[in-house]
Amino acid sequence: MGSFDQAWSDREDVGGLGRGDWRRLDESDVRVRPGKGTRPRSKRRPEHADAVTAMVIGKDRGRWTCAVDSDPDRVVMAMRAREMGRVSVVVGDMVGLVGDVSGRPDTLARIVRVDDRTSVLRRTADDTDPYERVVVANAAQLLIVTSLADPPPRPGFIDRCLVACYAGGLEPVLCLTKSDLASPDSLLAGYAGLDVPAIVTRHDEEPTGLRERLAGRITALVGHSGVGKSTLVNRLVPAAELATGDVSSVGKGRHTSVAAVALPLAGGGWVVDTPGVRSFGLAHVTADDIVNAFEEFAEAAEECPPNCGHLGPPEDPDCALDDVVADGNAGPERLASLRRLLVSRAGGGGEIRAES
Repeated sequence: MGSFDQAWSDREDVGGLGRGDWRRLDESDVRVRPGKGTRPRSKRRPEHADAVTAMVIGKDRGRWTCAVDSDPDRVVMAMRAREMGRVSVVVGDMVGLVGDVSGRPDTLARIVRVDDRTSVLRRTADDTDPYERVVVANAAQLLIVTSLADPPPRPGFIDRCLVACYAGGLEPVLCLTKSDLASPDSLLAGYAGLDVPAIVTRHDEEPTGLRERLAGRITALVGHSGVGKSTLVNRLVPAAELATGDVSSVGKGRHTSVAAVALPLAGGGWVVDTPGVRSFGLAHVTADDIVNAFEEFAEAAEECPPNCGHLGPPEDPDCALDDVVADGNAGPERLASLRRLLVSRAGGGGEIRAES
């Protein structure tokens, strides 16, 4: 026996085996050091069959405000359960809650699941940003608020909001404010080909038509600052008491909404006020996302060449969408409106900002 083996064979370990007897060990002799990491892990999550369903109506610093059964009188504060990891939870999400759902002060429930979303309003910071942000979930419609004057309307911004609607499964609705300062006719004519419903308001009249449109539905509101969005919300939900800002002398509104929040309507339904935005990036939207929202063109688009942008000649000379119009299955103004949205999605010369 060599000196190395002899040295080890002469030593006794705590268990009584000589170090030279290591060949006699098997897996039953393995000792596990107690402590961190000894507990077997499982990917199975608790089913939480007793979880109650709630709608997320607000978020602040890692805490979510939830309305149990979408009842605004049963509000609970909740945190995300550990097993949820970093799953996204946004305003409008329907979630499952366990724990203390009484809503009493200083109590905290746990969010243990997020239900599948029926619609998603997304945007990116700009057209080069790969990170998309979910603004609102499960809204039935998006109210695109724009003023007719002070500040003047920005059709490019409206187009981009329409693109986000079609890509996310929301129904768009135009809300034109300050009609006492300018006529809406010209702006409405520009969207006639898209059949987008529109509601016109003015500061000295109650928004009766708007209330009827929102009743019983979840509606997200979006608009750049200064267009009167928060003023509208204050009229629709007087208890909201949202801060309203004056339009600055250069026509750029000051941001008065800092986080998305869902507010209950007296006649049923919710309005989700979103932060005022200066840009609406669409890096996450493809051309096909938009075309698929137009039933008369969706099937024909499948016959287009690979990588067709559906813009028509000269960019896409073999685009099949022109055949739909030629066959009389859609009007030329409808296709022109669709292609205007496609150009807006592609950037149209760059990001369309509220101050442009």
